[in-house]
Amino acid sequence: MDKEEIIEKLLAGEMKLYQIDKFTESATEALDIRREFIERHSNCQLDKIADYTLDMELAFAKNIENPIGTVQIPIGVAGPLRVNGEYAKDDFFVPLATSEGALLASVNRGCSAITAAGGANARVIGDKMTRAPAIKTESVVEAVKVKQWFEEKFDELKEIAESTTSHGKLVKIDPIIIVGNYVYPRFVYSTGDSMGMNMVTIATEKVLAKLYEDLGVYALALSGNLCVDKKPAAINIVEGRGKTVVADILIPEAIVRAKLKTTAKAIEEVNVAKNLIGSAAAGSMAFNAHFANMIGAIFLATGQDEAHV
Repeated sequence: MDKEEIIEKLLAGEMKLYQIDKFTESATEALDIRREFIERHSNCQLDKIADYTLDMELAFAKNIENPIGTVQIPIGVAGPLRVNGEYAKDDFFVPLATSEGALLASVNRGCSAITAAGGANARVIGDKMTRAPAIKTESVVEAVKVKQWFEEKFDELKEIAESTTSHGKLVKIDPIIIVGNYVYPRFVYSTGDSMGMNMVTIATEKVLAKLYEDLGVYALALSGNLCVDKKPAAINIVEGRGKTVVADILIPEAIVRAKLKTTAKAIEEVNVAKNLIGSAAAGSMAFNAHFANMIGAIFLATGQDEAHV
């Protein structure tokens, strides 16, 4: 079947987009056909997204379905930023991918002030990745029994979980929250240098198989949202998830005036009025100016999952 026949079948609703690959020799060929179909169907031009350097064969195999091209975002650098950490001890340039004008300039001024003041002190105080399935039981009596099973069998469950990975370690299962006849055990792992979401999911799934084998109780979902993954939640703030880092910097008044063109008193006043009072008035969960666009830009530039912002 040639390209034109495939597009005609797509336009007629006789073929699905994901079926194109069955009739093409490569993912790249399927991508081009898919994009041309979208252009005809939507009466638009998508030639710009056809210009890319990615290995789409590899991307299609691991990272995306129904590809039609790529988008490009400018990447800039801010810095140098001096960090005085236990692991990171140097002057660093920070990559940010963004289309927001003035973001790099603002971050760069902050880096300049921090570095001029001797650098920021930083320490990693927590390192964990979590997965918390939702488990349905027949009654609160059985729910308590399941909770006790997790508590009493921890050493055995730790061995089962760690049998699935050479890097992950099950540190604890805590808290184990019961809501009615539902149980939410929060599995806490250390995952080394890996972010480890797939690692902890596979390990937890193995433990849940043991739960079903012993008690006949099954999990409704591998993630019951107590993890909590990609959502703002108090439990992540209190208990931590991923790398928990603290940092501080004392910037002398002279550097504030020279680098930031303001005063420490003015910054303090705006911080109280905006980040504290204004955020409280809005019922905000995030008492800050706007760190999300900076973290998001760094995540995009370094290939991280931006949904975690």
